[in-house]
Amino acid sequence: MTMKILIVDDHAIVRQGLRALIDKEEDMEVIAEAATGSEAIRLSGECRPDVIVMDISMPDVNGIDATKIITGASPEVHVLALSMESDRRFVVEVLKAGANGYVLKDAAFAELATAIRAVAANETYLPPRVTSLLIKEYLQRIPDEVPATYENLSLREREILQLIADGSNAKEIAFAFGVSVKTVENQRHSIMKKLDLFSIAELTKYAVRQGLTSLK
Repeated sequence: MTMKILIVDDHAIVRQGLRALIDKEEDMEVIAEAATGSEAIRLSGECRPDVIVMDISMPDVNGIDATKIITGASPEVHVLALSMESDRRFVVEVLKAGANGYVLKDAAFAELATAIRAVAANETYLPPRVTSLLIKEYLQRIPDEVPATYENLSLREREILQLIADGSNAKEIAFAFGVSVKTVENQRHSIMKKLDLFSIAELTKYAVRQGLTSLK
């Protein structure tokens, strides 16, 4: 089945170049071109393309706003954003607007063709450079968003956490380690504070996620 493609870019030479390349693909056909976001919105409703290759930076209605309007009115239409920008803000905004993928304009046509087929199959496509950028920024934010992790616990606290998750009470844990119940309760409080958890149930769920117990 041939995919129907709508090309949206405010530069005629870009549209013509993309049309020439896309039309050479056996499973693709360019059915229309648009030079503005508002024209893209109109043609999307008239032509019902399978995939819209959408430039982000355009006069009139920009590609992000046009994407939001088009996908809101026609969820079955898949949008592949095309841009010179690899900035995270552009990527996130156009994906939030409803785009299924993002390709940089300096990419080879083979990548664009791959991206078109991916979004037509209702998959998300991001180039490796953009994916690496998003992952790097996400990892940099983790310490602020998740201040406490398993690694913050001492060896004894990890052992106590595992026993709690396995169902042992404070008295049983105190007996196992040869300490007072009060000492175990203090250590349990320390574990909760470090992990930002507030109940035995939450501690148990956390231990399961960490692989400390399977609750068999």
